[in-house]
This record gives sequence, structure tokens and C-alpha cells, in this order.
Amino acid sequence: MNLALWITAGLLAAVALTGGVTKAFVPKEKIAAAHGGGWTAGVGAGFVKGLGVLELLAAAGLVLPAALGVAPVLVPVTAACWIALMIGAMITHGRLGEYPLVALNVVYLALAAFVAWGRFGPGSFTG
Repeated sequence: MNLALWITAGLLAAVALTGGVTKAFVPKEKIAAAHGGGWTAGVGAGFVKGLGVLELLAAAGLVLPAALGVAPVLVPVTAACWIALMIGAMITHGRLGEYPLVALNVVYLALAAFVAWGRFGPGSFTG
């Protein structure tokens, strides 16, 4: 169970890192031109950059607290926050009719739910 939780958290961290770097450092216009970037049309560049920073923090929060042994409870808390972020992403992509992206967000949500459940419960770092 512990290994599965580490692998899942690492995978989600990689997803968050990739999305975070893109949103935080790539110009909004370039993101808008990419597949799945249509959601940026209705928001400001600061919002896109802010989401990028949140995703970078999520990447760190899914792995570093446990790896460093400093406040490991932040891992499931971060996973729960990722769930909220994915709900927002699913709503946004659903409104634009981007259903394959909604399905991908559902997968990320399920992985985050597994991490949150596992690290709050049977795979807790306190047990």
C-alpha cells in the first residue's frame, strides 16, 4: 500500500509540476493556442499564472513533506486540495465541451482521492 501511495503521489506531482511550469512561465497567448487552452480566453494572465503557482505548490506538497519528514500530514491535505482543483477543471472543460479533458481530470481526481484516503487512513505516516 505504501509503495502504491508513493507512486501515485509521485505521478500526480509530475502532472502538477508540468502543468504548473506551463501555466506559470508560458505566455497566456501560447497556452490559449494549444489544445485544451481555450479556457484561458475568459481569464486574465494573472489568474493563469496564479493557477500555475498553485500547481507548483501542489507538486511540492504531494511529495516533499513525506520525503523530508516535515509535516507529512500535508501530503493528504494537498491531495484533497488537488481534488478541489480537478473539480474546477472538470467544470471549466465541461462548459467548453472538452470532454476528453474532463475524463482526464476525473482520472487525476481519482488518483488524488486514493492518495488522500490512503494517507489519511491506512497508509498514514503517523501509524
